Amino acid sequence: MDIFELIPKRRAVFPPQFNDRPIAKTDLEKVLEAANWAPTHRRTEPWRFKVLQGDSKTRLGEFLSTKYQETDPRPKQIKIKKLQENPQRSATVIAICMQRDPQERLPEWEEVAATAMAVQNMWLCCTAMGIGSYWSSPGLIRYMDEFFALNEGERCLGFFYMGYYDEEPPLVERGAVSEKVRWLD
Repeated sequence: MDIFELIPKRRAVFPPQFNDRPIAKTDLEKVLEAANWAPTHRRTEPWRFKVLQGDSKTRLGEFLSTKYQETDPRPKQIKIKKLQENPQRSATVIAICMQRDPQERLPEWEEVAATAMAVQNMWLCCTAMGIGSYWSSPGLIRYMDEFFALNEGERCLGFFYMGYYDEEPPLVERGAVSEKVRWLD
């Protein structure tokens, strides 16, 4: 598929839409390799990924739901259930992390942006491969150092939920680009 056809087809496909089909390790490796080719200022390559499958998805769901109940004064049952079930419904969950340049040679936002571009590469590859995906950045990511062994200067930016799906996601409309661009002479 041509890149100009692929980009508008990229959609958020949510864990409740996923079926039970597993994602082959070779396909996950392709997606992660594409992420590794994202632009990066000063070649810091700040993206870090933690691939969760099997029991680690269950542990993630348990951690998130427990931490939510500990930190929210009025936890909602529906959110507790969603936090537990979304990892289980996914074939794979990839924790999206960013490793800050130890020398801080560039602004942190540039490393966050580079990591986001790596995720966009992953998302486009998933679209091309017929794999549904969704980037979630819950407030609970600030506690992920309690779940993962993060390096000094590394932090979690969210989760990339992945799975195959049966029903095509709906097409969406975007406002005209002409309303968002100002041409200067």
